[in-house]
Amino acid sequence: MSAQAQMRALLDQLMGTARDGDETRQRVKFTDDRVCKSHLLDCCPHDILAGTRMDLGDCTKIHDLALRADYEIASKERDLFFELDAVDHLESFIAECDRRTELAKKRLAETQEEISAEVSAKAEKVHELNEEIGKLLAKAEQLGAEGNVDEAQKILMEMEKVKSRKREAEEEYRNSMPASSFQQQKLRVCEVCSAYLGLHDNDRRLADHFGGKLHLGFILIREKLEMLRRTVAEKQEKRNQDRIKRREERERDDHVSRRSESKSKDRRRSRSKERRRRRSRSSSRDKRRSRSRSKDRHRRHRSRSGSRSKSHHRSSRDRGSKHK
Repeated sequence: MSAQAQMRALLDQLMGTARDGDETRQRVKFTDDRVCKSHLLDCCPHDILAGTRMDLGDCTKIHDLALRADYEIASKERDLFFELDAVDHLESFIAECDRRTELAKKRLAETQEEISAEVSAKAEKVHELNEEIGKLLAKAEQLGAEGNVDEAQKILMEMEKVKSRKREAEEEYRNSMPASSFQQQKLRVCEVCSAYLGLHDNDRRLADHFGGKLHLGFILIREKLEMLRRTVAEKQEKRNQDRIKRREERERDDHVSRRSESKSKDRRRSRSKERRRRRSRSSSRDKRRSRSRSKDRHRRHRSRSGSRSKSHHRSSRDRGSKHK
């Protein structure tokens, strides 16, 4: 990649698709199904294993550093849960790798000379020490390249102790089987990357394997998968807690609303009863007034009737005395 292309890629990674107003690049959004979500999360096996003997070639989905930058900006504001897509992708890839590992083990078991369980255990011990030596040497070389010479020397001293244990394990293994069989290269399948490892591989070969891009790439992919699983579990737990909290808030609001409504109904019923009592009292007063007025009218009528009767009686009496 030229210096100009590297600079362009760096700007894309930092600023996203809108860095120079190029509308054609913005037609594809990072949310598009055609975009590789594993690439957005920097864990696509096509990127990690590029340039190794297991180079997967170009991914079938879109890889663009600018889209990754867009995603990183957007993910700070809201959860997009692209981790679920990445987990599915990596789980499928690792499952296929593990399947190849088991097939390779099966082929080795069919082609290599069968040995007893005791001898097999001793060979396995040599393999384990080989793996430890390879990892230590690769780590020491990395520290040395970084300028950390003192730490690299400590690692090399530790490696010498492991090599001494390996020689003892090889001696036990050699004494447990015929010399002709011991000279045969006993192979083992690497559990991480499915590569073949030899029982008699030298330190350089072991360091090249365990410190190589292929083996470290598979370690990175497996670590990314575990990290994504934890992230998904945490986000799902948080989402469940938020859902429970919202439900409790709704129930609490509904309870408050029902209590408020109940109080409102009680107030309305109380006001209604009070109005009925007032109407009843008013009606009673009206009836009493009506009866009182009726009695007054009756008394006045009787009084007038009595007055007229007395007057008539006196008139009759006066006329009778005149006739006499």
